[in-house]
Amino acid sequence: MIDTLTTDRSPAEIPPDTVDHTDNPHHATRWLILGVIALAQLIVVLDATIVNIALPTAQESLGFSNDSRQWIVTGYALAFGSLLLIGGRLSDLVGRRPMFIAGLIGFAAASAVGGAAQNFEMLVGARVAQGVFGALLAPAALSLLTVTFTDAAERARAFAIFGAISGGGGAIGLILGGALTEYLSWRWCLYVNVPLAVLAVVGAVLLLKKQPRPEDAKGIDVPGSLVVVAGLVSFVYGLASAESDGWSSATTLVCIGLGLALLAVFAVVESRVADPLLPLHIVWDRTRGGSFLVVAIVGIGLFAVFLFLTYYVSLTLGYSPLKTGFSFVPMILGIMVTATGSAGLVAKIGPRIPVLVGMLVAAVGMVLFAQLDLESTYAAHILPGLVITGLGVGLSMAPAFSAATSGVDAEHAGVASASVNTFQQIGGSIGTAVLSAFAATATSDYLVGKAPSEANQALAAMHGYTTVFWWSAGIFAVGALLCGALLRSGPVFLDPDAAPVLGH
Repeated sequence: MIDTLTTDRSPAEIPPDTVDHTDNPHHATRWLILGVIALAQLIVVLDATIVNIALPTAQESLGFSNDSRQWIVTGYALAFGSLLLIGGRLSDLVGRRPMFIAGLIGFAAASAVGGAAQNFEMLVGARVAQGVFGALLAPAALSLLTVTFTDAAERARAFAIFGAISGGGGAIGLILGGALTEYLSWRWCLYVNVPLAVLAVVGAVLLLKKQPRPEDAKGIDVPGSLVVVAGLVSFVYGLASAESDGWSSATTLVCIGLGLALLAVFAVVESRVADPLLPLHIVWDRTRGGSFLVVAIVGIGLFAVFLFLTYYVSLTLGYSPLKTGFSFVPMILGIMVTATGSAGLVAKIGPRIPVLVGMLVAAVGMVLFAQLDLESTYAAHILPGLVITGLGVGLSMAPAFSAATSGVDAEHAGVASASVNTFQQIGGSIGTAVLSAFAATATSDYLVGKAPSEANQALAAMHGYTTVFWWSAGIFAVGALLCGALLRSGPVFLDPDAAPVLGH
């Protein structure tokens, strides 16, 4: 990959503590702004798991089938994943502040409609709308963070907090979803977004400064936008179909093949248009490209923990929804410890070593989960894996988020931020399809030649879970080697001319 993370000036000429903050209208309130951005990010990431906890009771309440149930999750993923790049570009063109506020308001409104849903169609429509507004909100939030913190050490701390929220938000969603489902109603798993979004909107209105639209702002790359949306929708739809129809079905093969072909066409289009939706230098940069890969791999691994470990503790160990959610607290704490505690280290030595070590540590956590059986206990067998996985994820996630948006000029901060979220979403979608297929195959293979007794069914399910954890350990280990080779050694210095704070 091309090494274009910074400008032609050498690191010695760009010390991290000499950034001029006079043009930064948000410098004085930057830590309060971080709180607002972190809250917005929490709304987006917890929604990926909080609804999963509510699905069984929502299905019972509205009376839809098991085949229809997956679209509650897939509808959100299709809209969110396919529109992120356009949302990021709109953030650069229209302004980060208005897109951030519009995304929050729209997400809250869609959540309210979903909570009040009277039928399956209304719930799916609300989830799709959540995905649309989430695609506006997520890149605006990350790009606001990118241009608000320009000092290297402070930026590392800010992204450490953001990375902790991104990594632990799914587990927080499990806890919150379990509590709301058990003591109130599944509908509150959607309603809860409304007060959180209102609080974030108030903070944004008070703290984010209005800025004029850039005079040199370009338009939207229409050909690129159409191709990338079609490509991502087709690819994610194909992955979702693989989970339900199998990898050999015509729908799965055609959609995945068409999606990959359209994404290849998108790359060609972006190399030729005057104002591309995604300038290719953002992706091909060695450090940013490696960071995108880290985010995608962590997305796959976290899916394995959240979904299959949830299955294990709830179905095998018989935990209630609330107890299931709270069982993930150690992992949240582990993520927070390393994500925030390593900020100073990342600022000094850069992302390469923390990411490499973090992903290897996460692989060890997955190996521990692969040792689980029907007689395992939480304290002796689950807790160590949760802590170790959390420490590894936190150590790799925070520096990846920071490096993925470093050195990008303000004109493209939004689309670079959207790229991070896109890779995270695609990683989760791949994890959903691939790991679910591995689990299903392992479970069915185990039952071949055996009586379909209750004991054998339980052992087969257990075999499916441990197979997924072994695959996840391998994915983290291979990812550590790949990302360690791609990421550059040494700190990522910020060029004050490369990313001026426009704050619009």
